[in-house]
Amino acid sequence: MKPPSATGGGRGLTTRVKTAKGRSVGSQIWLQRQLNDPYVRAAVAAGLRSRAAFKLKELDEKYHLLKPGGRVVDLGAAPGGWTQVAIGVVGDRGKVVALDILPMDPLPGSIVLQGDFQDDTAEQAVLAALDGPADLVLSDMAPNTTGHGATDHLRIMGLAELALDFALKVMAPGGGFVAKVFQGGGEKAFLDRLKQNFATVRHAKPPASRKDSSELYVVASGFKARGEAPEPRD
Repeated sequence: MKPPSATGGGRGLTTRVKTAKGRSVGSQIWLQRQLNDPYVRAAVAAGLRSRAAFKLKELDEKYHLLKPGGRVVDLGAAPGGWTQVAIGVVGDRGKVVALDILPMDPLPGSIVLQGDFQDDTAEQAVLAALDGPADLVLSDMAPNTTGHGATDHLRIMGLAELALDFALKVMAPGGGFVAKVFQGGGEKAFLDRLKQNFATVRHAKPPASRKDSSELYVVASGFKARGEAPEPRD
């Protein structure tokens, strides 16, 4: 996918924050970056709920994760950018279930559930909504950052591990898994688990991921299901 133009019509214009009154320095920097981010502009123009939607678009173009008619689970889905992308590919024959502990506005073509994905009831609700096991489980979840790299790395790896636990319970044979992680060198055990359960495991940093961000995505495909496809547990 070709990244959106960053030049504002080819003139190289930069939007500046008109007033700093009442804003911290960090808030001013964040707002100015948002105003001048081509992916933010493109997301608004396309009616997408977040710039993060382009990350999934780019990952899908490279790895062909989404399939027409597929069953997809989007963990930590709010505000719904990744869900929108999934809906657009799987189409009317597919199923997309968006799950978040926070409320999320409905999206036509998806089933939006509110709950903690660590609860057994959430697992059962997802499988019931999918009407079968998932072909793809997505997680763009990230914890609130502390600014301390080692701490933030451990926190996001904990989330990724939990997302993988969930995926292994609801996934169909041959299915795929995508999760956000931070660079930090402490993911060996997580990668080992992925390699035990999937035929192919890759790291990826899509162009829409900001260059100054430490985020990466693990992309696993070819789930090696043990026994029958998963079913809701009692």
